[in-house]
Amino acid sequence: MTPESAPVVRQRLFYQGRKFNFDVSRRRLPNGIEGEWELIRHPGGALAVPVTPEGKLVLVRQYRFALEARLLEFPAGTVEPGEDPEQTIRRELEEETGYSARRWSVLGKFPLAPGYSDEFIYAYLAQDLEKLAQPPAQDEDEDLEVVLLTPAELEAAIREGDLVDAKTITAYFWARYLLQAL
Repeated sequence: MTPESAPVVRQRLFYQGRKFNFDVSRRRLPNGIEGEWELIRHPGGALAVPVTPEGKLVLVRQYRFALEARLLEFPAGTVEPGEDPEQTIRRELEEETGYSARRWSVLGKFPLAPGYSDEFIYAYLAQDLEKLAQPPAQDEDEDLEVVLLTPAELEAAIREGDLVDAKTITAYFWARYLLQAL
């Protein structure tokens, strides 16, 4: 699949935020239709599927203010300007969980919400985890707890309708075939 450009007729920055911008663009689609679309411009995120030597998955249960609820998620974070996504997730894994990984594998990248955002998630499998003696401090604006689950427990949570975010579900099913080989 190759990207098709939709020429911009008019574009304006509606909001510039700390983590993302919000644009309103008038564009001409490849089929000739012209319209106005709102778009969240995001630098991208990185996510890890961390696996302990015992085969447990390391997740976080994180409060998300937009849903006013706690979601079960793999550790993830926003890619900072000039940063490689693998650097991002190495840092986030340590900050959010207190673990580091000795072995990393690329799972792939996927668009998170292409109906309104240009954000891509870069997903990695993190193995040979070690608990850090002195984990870095968590970000002040995060409310999370570390949760260890077996793959079967995570799949049950997904099936039963627990609040598990979409990027976690996607990355888990990508990693699942690699995990089954362990």
